[in-house]
Amino acid sequence: MNIELPREITQEEIETYHRDGVVLLEGMFDDGWIELLKQGLHINCEKPTRRARTWDRDSQNRTMFWDSQAWRGIKEYQQFIFHSPAAQLAGKLLRSKEINFFFDAVFVRSPGAQFSTPWHQDEPYWSIEGYDTCTIWMPLVPVKKESALAYVPGSHLSSQVFDQYNFGDLNPDGKTDVDQVNFSGIAEESIPDIDENPERYGVVSWDMEPGDCIAFNSRILHGGSGKLAEDQDLRVFTSKWVGDDVRIKFRECGMDPDHSDIMTQYGLKPGERLGTELYPRVWPKS
Repeated sequence: MNIELPREITQEEIETYHRDGVVLLEGMFDDGWIELLKQGLHINCEKPTRRARTWDRDSQNRTMFWDSQAWRGIKEYQQFIFHSPAAQLAGKLLRSKEINFFFDAVFVRSPGAQFSTPWHQDEPYWSIEGYDTCTIWMPLVPVKKESALAYVPGSHLSSQVFDQYNFGDLNPDGKTDVDQVNFSGIAEESIPDIDENPERYGVVSWDMEPGDCIAFNSRILHGGSGKLAEDQDLRVFTSKWVGDDVRIKFRECGMDPDHSDIMTQYGLKPGERLGTELYPRVWPKS
């Protein structure tokens, strides 16, 4: 497995990331990393964490499975986080001096699933605040652009506060203690109906193969169809990385996933940088 970037991140790619809030990077992870993550994901699905839940289950029992922060119990995820090119990739794109790992999340759709991811931004749900964030979205199987996550380029630059979706409502199995958010009272307006006129918003998505990844800022509007052909599943591993200006913030509207309890247990306070073994500095390597 290649532990270094297979090539340099170009200045054009860096500029695209900061202008659009999202960039496609092809062939950044070799087959060894993809197979390792597939092994980890199999373990993850067999033994999910307490945070795991099904977001969708239709009449044909097609599902959308989600889990988060499983890395501490899955050695394959740990190897990827600490030894793959991912942290260096995030550091180059963000132009940050240091990169800390924030958390992992997996999304598994069974063949033919038709669940649409609601349009949203990530940062308003998180226990942090700052521009220097980077999610690396990696499909472990081929995905067509009409089924992949989609983005509104440039939307990460707006200071608009939206009344966003409560992902806690995506709980068809009635799991208890699901994280909740409620943006009413603090939001200026609802997210526009992007699906009604995607051309107006310049929506982008891409055909992707295993080894490709999308890097995006936590403030960009993203969502999309996710609708799959009957013989096509979708397995995605995402890793979240933070750079120089990111600080802890506990939000009155709620957080999903909510890190406030574990952060407090480890002595982390609002306004501080991420750290401790929960959010280790990975790049540059010591």
